[in-house]
Amino acid sequence: MKRVALKVAAALAVGLIWVTPGAHADEYPGSKPVSAVVPFSAGGPTDKVARELTMIMSKHLGTQIVIENLGGAGGTIGAKKVAQARNDGYTILIHHIGMSTAPALYRNLGFDPLKDFEMVGEIADVPMVMVGNKNLPPSNFKDLLPYIKANASKLSLANAGIGSASHLCGLLFQSAIQTELTTVPYKGTAPALTDILGGQVNLICDQTTNIAGQLKAGSLKPYAAMQARRVEAFKDIPTAGEQGLPGVEVKIWHAMYAPKGTPKPVIDKLSAALQKAVADPNFRAKMAELGAEAVPAQRATPDSLRTFLAGEINKWTPVIRKAGVYAD
Repeated sequence: MKRVALKVAAALAVGLIWVTPGAHADEYPGSKPVSAVVPFSAGGPTDKVARELTMIMSKHLGTQIVIENLGGAGGTIGAKKVAQARNDGYTILIHHIGMSTAPALYRNLGFDPLKDFEMVGEIADVPMVMVGNKNLPPSNFKDLLPYIKANASKLSLANAGIGSASHLCGLLFQSAIQTELTTVPYKGTAPALTDILGGQVNLICDQTTNIAGQLKAGSLKPYAAMQARRVEAFKDIPTAGEQGLPGVEVKIWHAMYAPKGTPKPVIDKLSAALQKAVADPNFRAKMAELGAEAVPAQRATPDSLRTFLAGEINKWTPVIRKAGVYAD
């Protein structure tokens, strides 16, 4: 009898274990806040996107989403924390293109972007624009290309540090024109822009969320939008393709993830709230102010992000390895 009772108790215990995730998912999120880890400092471009998004997404999810800034090592510290967090839906990650470049930039990454996360969906694209000091002689990108070829040893290309958006854009640009410039890494975009404005360095390729103010003020010389079509907020800037360099397209995209094993019903709720947020007119307007573009709702899905992330990893890995640069 004791053995039978023990077997019954064991069976019930196993049943409870298997039932718990489903019951939890049905109740999610309840009144408990969700922590959204942004693996960069407050005030940066990813943080700006995340704060605008979570303010609207919280309403659709039915609970508060609290931003946790955890910067360092190109976003890998924050990403690794989320990869190791409880997979209950109360810790999520909002990251940028760094999720696709980290596998090539870091030899001891500590996580796999495709295997250690559940995808929630894409959020927004931030265009890149090649800009220069106002005193540079070329008046447009078409004239800039031969000027670079003739003066490569004298020209400098700034970036905000290894693995930054400006660094990646610069790598792709140099690879496309098969010409190496003197690259000057900085600890952030602000000091790099200060030196470009002052004439200490010549060029930088950076996100519109960082340089929108200078572009509107006319304090930088815009050469090209590094994407297939013109930037909605800066339609007067021709694309690189329009000016003789087709195929050089760099966008700094943002997306949302959860720890591997987060129950599908929880992911579905997060994704549904994300889809409503990216379609919200106020969010789309806020992104436009930053020169960014909210993705269509069909891209704010797990399947879309999984396919896109795999493609981006395949795109950037050979570029980074050819350059022979590492961030660790």
